[in-house]
Amino acid sequence: MIPQIFAQQATEILKTDESIIGLAVGGSWLSNEIDEFSDLDLILVTKEKVSADQSEMRRYAHRLGDLISAFTGEHVGEPRVLICLYDNPLLHVDLKFLTLNEFAQRVENPILLIDKDQQLQKILDQTEARFPYPDYQWIEDRFWTWIHYTLLKIGRGEYLEALDFFGFLRMVVFGPLLHIKNNNLPRGVRKVETQLPLEDFNLLKSTIAEYNKTSLIASLENAIDVYKKLRNELYTDYIKQNNKAESAVMQYLVKIKNGYSE
Repeated sequence: MIPQIFAQQATEILKTDESIIGLAVGGSWLSNEIDEFSDLDLILVTKEKVSADQSEMRRYAHRLGDLISAFTGEHVGEPRVLICLYDNPLLHVDLKFLTLNEFAQRVENPILLIDKDQQLQKILDQTEARFPYPDYQWIEDRFWTWIHYTLLKIGRGEYLEALDFFGFLRMVVFGPLLHIKNNNLPRGVRKVETQLPLEDFNLLKSTIAEYNKTSLIASLENAIDVYKKLRNELYTDYIKQNNKAESAVMQYLVKIKNGYSE
């Protein structure tokens, strides 16, 4: 596979570089799910901090292949990642630049390709990976305001913006909660087609609307039903439900559904 060949070549290129402590690979490599559509998640651990200097990040990236595009990952909350597109062959590579101390904080245990003096392995042995899980109270505190926002867009006829917000809800709420229900890591809607049972996948698909008011309202009602179902299955009594907001928004939904206007 192209990602594996690229990783092997990167290992050969970087293993004699004295500025580098180690090189590791994560993502789908760890679960042996790499296929022709996979990207490559590389972690480069250096003696000196590189992620503060984008030109230096690109300098490392250029050494690994025919780099045709590169930008940092602020849009996904990780400016230490250089998102790279290589050519010959065409391949997406996420190249994360860390120092030794930063390597300890991780969401998974990567496979080590370069590990000088076993420094990375010692950290893996002494610390634990922690994948971030959603905060149920954080979701409940926001959910009904999110639904109200979507209703405002539907009521005004801004259907594209409403459609976009359904995607947000699937990524932030429904996908993660359905994954948790099925003992998967809450990776948004990643691989829901293969990791969710058909019944749960159909619940998620029921929140996909067409570009018209009737479909948007029906999908929003489905979204509410999905949330309530997951809330009942996953939340404990410690999660305080905002019943007043829920009631007010459900009443407003009826008004928008029936063509309410002031």
